[in-house]
Amino acid sequence: MNGLAKTCSEPAMLKGVSGREEVHRESLLSRYGEGIAAAACGLFTLIAWLSESALGWGSTLLYVLAYGIGGFAKGREGILTLTQERKLDVNLLMIIAAIGAAAIGYWLEGAVLIFIFALSGAMERVAEARSKRDLSSLMEMKPEMALRVDGQGGQRVVPIEELRIGDSVLIRPGSRIPVDGRVVEGRSAVNQASITGESLPVDKGEGDEVYAGTMNGRGSLLVEVTRLADESLFSKIIRLVEKAQKEVPQSQRVIERLEKWYVSAVLLATGLLMTVPPLLFSWSWSGSFYRAMVFLVVASPCAVMASIMPTVLSAMSNGARKGVLFKGSMVLEGLAGVKVVAFDKTGTLTEGRLQVTDVIPVDQYGEEELLRIAASIESVSEHPIAQAIVAEARRRGMDLQRPALFESMTGRGVVADWAGERWKVGKPSFVSEGELDEENARMIDRLEGDGKTVIGIASGGGVVGWIALQDRVRPEAKAAVSRLKRMGIRVVMLTGDRRSTGEAIGAQVGVDEVHAELLPEDKVRLIQELEAKYGRVAMAGDGVNDAPALATASVGVAMGRAGTDVALDVADVVLMNDDLDRVATALSLGRRARTVIVQNLAFASLVILSLILANFGGHITLPFGVVGHEGSTILVILNGLRLLR
Repeated sequence: MNGLAKTCSEPAMLKGVSGREEVHRESLLSRYGEGIAAAACGLFTLIAWLSESALGWGSTLLYVLAYGIGGFAKGREGILTLTQERKLDVNLLMIIAAIGAAAIGYWLEGAVLIFIFALSGAMERVAEARSKRDLSSLMEMKPEMALRVDGQGGQRVVPIEELRIGDSVLIRPGSRIPVDGRVVEGRSAVNQASITGESLPVDKGEGDEVYAGTMNGRGSLLVEVTRLADESLFSKIIRLVEKAQKEVPQSQRVIERLEKWYVSAVLLATGLLMTVPPLLFSWSWSGSFYRAMVFLVVASPCAVMASIMPTVLSAMSNGARKGVLFKGSMVLEGLAGVKVVAFDKTGTLTEGRLQVTDVIPVDQYGEEELLRIAASIESVSEHPIAQAIVAEARRRGMDLQRPALFESMTGRGVVADWAGERWKVGKPSFVSEGELDEENARMIDRLEGDGKTVIGIASGGGVVGWIALQDRVRPEAKAAVSRLKRMGIRVVMLTGDRRSTGEAIGAQVGVDEVHAELLPEDKVRLIQELEAKYGRVAMAGDGVNDAPALATASVGVAMGRAGTDVALDVADVVLMNDDLDRVATALSLGRRARTVIVQNLAFASLVILSLILANFGGHITLPFGVVGHEGSTILVILNGLRLLR
């Protein structure tokens, strides 16, 4: 494996990224454009209202400007929906209602209606623009090129799409593995966190399987391709995320179905009120038009629209103050119905870094001296286990002495000359040079049963001690799980680590179920099974390997500081301070928001129905209709603002 050619450069992005960037720029332009238009509409409306007596017809001109600026985007959208899809939508109804209000002299009400609608539209654009960036970081991690080796030992850099099953690919130290395959030569430790979420690099040798998108360690590997590029595990992750994001929530489909019927009914009723009474009941045309305009104003769904957004925004603001970031208004709906919370282990329930838990001398050395020896020897190593041992020694204030000779034995441990003696630090099988006695074997089994990694230290005279390490549970994890269970939520842990480690961590934090040794597609399958069995599932994770499950779950929750860019992009909720207790806070806010929204919708619907019936009976004037309509809107907004507390 010597004389290897230079490794190919790390890929930047998949083909088509420029197209995604162009779409993203367009969405940004659309988002800020609508936001500026909504702000201008509100400003002109405020100035017109404050200066009605002073400007006279000039205030009317300001109202016209507010109508034109704030209503252009929604009016255009409504007209396009009508002409291209042959459907009437709420956009068109709101514009017609505002124009109707102006036609009978209520410019302010119409302008306020347009302002609120334009503002909500601008906020929806924010969520849409964010969703288009969900795959960007994930795609950056997918290799594009590979170093193919032919039968004569020749090497050639080729696109991964050209690789065929059975081809040999050379993986240089420190490079990303471009294909799914099987090791045929070489040994190395591979960081599989992007696929399995395992906290430690996994030793790979002849016959072991490796995955595209994982990071090779310090050894070289010759890998035989076992899956084509578009069938690799990493490609599956991307497709799973894409598929989950394309699925439309059931509530959204229901709203879209009801929208056209409501708009059509209101417009039809308005037309009938204008024409039928003069023809059949001898009403005057002016009286019929007046009554139709009153109906159009009171039937406009301002209060219904205000029932949701102020409540959602208040809940989002409340969450933000507590370090919980909601990435869209639909998230709260999903949170309200969650029955199960599934936690990833590494980096979510645990801190995501190894720490020394036990130092166990078995010979003449004491605990402190044993740790100092191991840390001194490992002080020149970059392996995560070595770094954890050195960190513990430095935390205890120890002075470390570098070894005179250091040799890394890939996948086993290290050999070093230190203080005039030859030392070994590594796996129990590496340092023991034979069968362990019953006492040591029993102790190692106990430590590994607790989910710990055991490292031995040996000198010329044999094993002198053991050091156990573990990815420690977050301090707040047990309390967070307990709070969720008190809320009636079932708590499940998903991990790519071995079962003994998963069950040990699960027992510490008190989860209801533990599922271990999972690949990303296994996590997706389990999320789907949990949803079928219990109902809506929230998934909390931090890694690339969690992205498909985060996207598949009813609600995805990502760790803000520890989480990868992909997890943050795909998730619906981000815990900015990585505080697990905020998962319960998010669920609580979702439930409270749902309660307030139901209250608002019931009240708004009752008011609209009452005003419509009163208008049909001829017992309501336009000013009273406007007061009732706008008053109900203000009340539901104030009710929603209670969630700011």
